[in-house]
Amino acid sequence: MNKFAIVFFLFPVLCFAQTVSPQVISKIAFGSCLHQSDSQLIWYKVIEQKPELFILLGDNLYGDTKDMNVLQQKYDQFGSKPGYIELKKNTPVIATWDDHDYGVNDGGKEYLMKEESKKIFLKFFEESANSERWKHPGIYTSYMYGVDGKKLQIIMLDCRTFRDKLVRVRLDLKCKGPYIKLKNKHKTFLGEEQWKWLEEEFKKPADLRIIGSSTQFLVDFNGWEAWVNMPHERERMMQLIEKTKANGVFFISGDLHYSELSRLKRENCYPLYDLTSSGMTHGHNCDGGNINRVGEPFMEANYGTISIDWEKQKLTLEILDRANISRITHEIPFSEIKF
Repeated sequence: MNKFAIVFFLFPVLCFAQTVSPQVISKIAFGSCLHQSDSQLIWYKVIEQKPELFILLGDNLYGDTKDMNVLQQKYDQFGSKPGYIELKKNTPVIATWDDHDYGVNDGGKEYLMKEESKKIFLKFFEESANSERWKHPGIYTSYMYGVDGKKLQIIMLDCRTFRDKLVRVRLDLKCKGPYIKLKNKHKTFLGEEQWKWLEEEFKKPADLRIIGSSTQFLVDFNGWEAWVNMPHERERMMQLIEKTKANGVFFISGDLHYSELSRLKRENCYPLYDLTSSGMTHGHNCDGGNINRVGEPFMEANYGTISIDWEKQKLTLEILDRANISRITHEIPFSEIKF
């Protein structure tokens, strides 16, 4: 009887355990916005960088459907790309989604097929049967790599499943989106369950923390989808970092079809960074402006890299184009992103 009681109480802990690996990670590549009909030759340039991990930040394909057979076919098309297959031979891939692979353009919690879409997503990315992602609503999750002094936490947010609907007030203007900032502070980006989970994640010991957000976190308001459309939710994130004294946080994001580095300094926190990489198969012809931008944007197809020098205590953020030419680069000492 006691034996069965022990198994009963341990089982939930095992199911909801965080993914942990002793591997010290020094090179990560990431990107977003891949059209499944494109040849996706950029994967071969990613492979040349020899990343130890690749992070997909959403719009990993363009599904945009309520028909799960159609969505599955598009996943199959993406999964058959020779460059992606070659990358996976030596490089683990972790992912979150954005609106188009979620299933509906600019969609949030109102999308009726989110559970069915989630099952296809998790199956495609070979999520372990023990993963907590199968157990809770949404696909948010975290990973911990390395050993003491070289510990890297990667937090993958779900910015779709729980997000309240944005308010559209106008037709698209040149380089500007149609949405407004929401004044209703009851509207949510992540949902209470994900917020509670995130606070516990920030309390875990780590030397660096990468937050993967499918939409931009630090971009100034330009009318397109971003955290700034719910200013109270973006403020909540920054206050949570301050409250938990979570050192080493920086953001990576996608969605917008061009790349840029954003930086924001707050009085009670270290500078926050957000490196946006979008898209891997296509770019954009104009940007919506961003007062938090560092340097210039890059408007053509690209991907990002994060190089971590654990001995010299610094990281290098970089955006590379289809020819592996560096278009954006920025070095951050660990000391700059600590309380």
